[in-house]
Amino acid sequence: MRIGELAERAGTTTRTVRYYESLGLLPPADRAGNGYRSYDEEHVRLLDQIRTLQDFGFGLAETRPFVECLRAGHPAGDTCAASLEVYRRKLAELDACAERIQTVRAQVAAQLARAELEAAGPQEPMCELATAVTTAAGTAAAERKPPT
Repeated sequence: MRIGELAERAGTTTRTVRYYESLGLLPPADRAGNGYRSYDEEHVRLLDQIRTLQDFGFGLAETRPFVECLRAGHPAGDTCAASLEVYRRKLAELDACAERIQTVRAQVAAQLARAELEAAGPQEPMCELATAVTTAAGTAAAERKPPT
């Protein structure tokens, strides 16, 4: 198949295919008698692997072990030790991101609670409780460092 068909089947552009070739992620295409590049199903398979990983948030450098695993003849790109290590690193990165999001969420929730109490104004039976919550939220916010 020619480069345009390969790009269409993989949901990408011919420019991207050439770029991946230049990075060594895709093996060079065979050349037909007329000089056109000729691609096969292995190129489609490699491009599918790269595109799937990118859809999951992996960078191009992170896709290399998966591509190399496929090119080595493994039935799946994620069965090699290097691919598994990339998965582990990505999961650790996602866990750290989720933790940061939870921390920020807690801070925003505390600020919302404080703001709602202030907006409501003092209320007779809950006045002491509202003051305590507002003070605690303000102190906690002042003590926190902004996320990096």
